Amino acid sequence: MKKYECKVCGYIYDPAIGDPDNGVAAGTAFENLPKDWVCPLCGVAIEEFEEAK
Repeated sequence: MKKYECKVCGYIYDPAIGDPDNGVAAGTAFENLPKDWVCPLCGVAIEEFEEAK
């Protein structure tokens, strides 16, 4: 599964880890995140992420 980076703050969403502090289980692909999920560091919308290089 691909990692995605927040274009605003640089946070990397790693599907192997998920976002357990915000109810996203490990193994959750970026494409399967809830549409209202936001960056846990800076709070921007999912649309502000791009595939990590």
